[in-house]
Amino acid sequence: MLEKTDVVIIGAGPVGLFAVFELGLLNISAQLVDNLDKPGGQCAELYPDKPIYDIPSRVTISGQELTDDLLKQVEPFNPVYHLNQQVESISKTENGEWLVETSIKKKIQAKCIVIAAGAGSFVPRKPPIEGIEKFENQNVFYSIRNKSIFQEKRVLILGGGDSALDWTNELSKIAIISLMHRRKEFRAAPDSVSTMLELEKQRKVNFILGQIKNIEETTNNSIRVSYENENKIHDIEVDFLLPFFGLKMELGPIARWGLNLNNNLIKVDTEKFETSEPSIFAIGDINTYPGKLKLILSGFHEAALMAQECFKYCYPDKKNVFRYTTSSKELHKKLKV
Repeated sequence: MLEKTDVVIIGAGPVGLFAVFELGLLNISAQLVDNLDKPGGQCAELYPDKPIYDIPSRVTISGQELTDDLLKQVEPFNPVYHLNQQVESISKTENGEWLVETSIKKKIQAKCIVIAAGAGSFVPRKPPIEGIEKFENQNVFYSIRNKSIFQEKRVLILGGGDSALDWTNELSKIAIISLMHRRKEFRAAPDSVSTMLELEKQRKVNFILGQIKNIEETTNNSIRVSYENENKIHDIEVDFLLPFFGLKMELGPIARWGLNLNNNLIKVDTEKFETSEPSIFAIGDINTYPGKLKLILSGFHEAALMAQECFKYCYPDKKNVFRYTTSSKELHKKLKV
């Protein structure tokens, strides 16, 4: 069944969600497509509990709190979410609108497309272990959504960056933690490293020098991890393995849409944040232009200007009268305040 809307937003992260708000103020309807199973993008998926310090007016806010606030902010505009799928193809209809088709054959017709897909799809860098896939989402996890599952469990964390050290420090409060890295030098924030070394000194963290080589099943739902250190193979039995080797970004089908790309980023102008294809916009980390800063607040600014240009495509015969949310009774009515 074909659905119709004014704008399809690709990506339901913070910038995509705020775009719903800015479009809604202009009576522009929106539907969002995201390959994750819930809105929030990187904030909700990768660091829901970690604090963010550069959101205006918020001294500190977690990724999940920011997501929850944005979801509440867009409620008056009734956005439609298409989750667990990605946009596979776009094409022009006879009347000049866009036909968007997703990976599960959902079809949506819209006047404009807004790409707010971060830097593409997040794909974890996995350890080069044959057969690791059969342990994933059981014993092996690449991100943490619910840390309570690790309560009093034996957990082995791999890596030497911020995620590895931050979660080592955090989970040491509730679990039996081992941290493995190929050397005792880390790429994480100095404060995180100092905390981890103090926890090791207090025997609350077990540091292992080595590189993972293999994973085997055991008879009690745990796993046996083999690793190499000084040309010798050692084993450790744990309940969970958390490899934090970082993420790689894959642009996915967007790369095939004929847009002007630069190093897998989409070039836009800084007046409208429109791409080389009229009525297709790109906001947030997916775009590039002189002076670009990959910050959430920059994406919010881009969303506001994008919405003003979208109005021209959605209402070509109307004049857009700029209104402030502080003083416009019409906007107050829309926002139900």
